[in-house]
Amino acid sequence: MNDALKEKILSLMDDHHVGTLATIQDSKPFSRFMMFFHDDLTLYTATNQHAHKANDLTEHPDVHILLGYEGKGLNDSYAEIEAVVEKVGSVEMKRKYWHKQLQPWITGPDDPDYLLLKLSPKTILYYDHAGSEPQELAVGKV
Repeated sequence: MNDALKEKILSLMDDHHVGTLATIQDSKPFSRFMMFFHDDLTLYTATNQHAHKANDLTEHPDVHILLGYEGKGLNDSYAEIEAVVEKVGSVEMKRKYWHKQLQPWITGPDDPDYLLLKLSPKTILYYDHAGSEPQELAVGKV
């Protein structure tokens, strides 16, 4: 694994917590903004278990994440991440990744509707800026 590239990606994940998550809904791509947290290269995001994306992910666990671009200009770095989702049932993990900004959708870390999603990357494409050649980090086969 390219350690320098991994460090760039981890730095981007540290600095950017909002990105897009694309799923397949009714055989079509569907994107929405989400809050992301990470442990090394594994991403976590929260949703309400009754949200449409929860059903999407049961049928199609492969997702695409766009993280990093801030819209300040064409020099922003960003990453495109192909990942596989799994639902996390651990109360400890739910508490670890709970954030008060989730309150419009989930009342707290013990809310029975709180669904924590673990996003295990398969491939990460890192772009230094718009128009640059992507640097690929193959993370693993899932």
